[in-house]
Amino acid sequence: MDLSQESKATFGKFISAVYWQRNSFFLKRFNKFNIGCGQYRFLLNLYLQDGITQEELSSKLMVDKATTARAIKKLEEEGYVSRSVLEEDKRAYKIMITEKSLSIKKEFFEILDEWENEVMRNLSVEEKKSLLHLLEKIASSNIS
Repeated sequence: MDLSQESKATFGKFISAVYWQRNSFFLKRFNKFNIGCGQYRFLLNLYLQDGITQEELSSKLMVDKATTARAIKKLEEEGYVSRSVLEEDKRAYKIMITEKSLSIKKEFFEILDEWENEVMRNLSVEEKKSLLHLLEKIASSNIS
């Protein structure tokens, strides 16, 4: 199916609007922890899989290594993560969450739930399933 220029612009407009709304929401909510909208995704993935390498984190989040390094550096400066050199590869860093991270974990996930509930509040169960399926499909198309 070929989309008209107007439809293409509308798709991009809505994706952009959701992106900026999400950033604004998380910027406000995570500000009290000195976590920016650029770092929360990294901390989330570390909560789910503590002790992975920076390279693994970059791959999981589909971002370049420099972006990961900057985010981890900020989280480390704030005391939320620590890095250690891997014994088997001195060029690689293992990232671990700290006690400070654990102390905010419950509220961190409450903020994520609040966002998802807010975004999905006007959708039926079927619409939610369909939307998630379509977004997953788009995200996995691996466009570079």
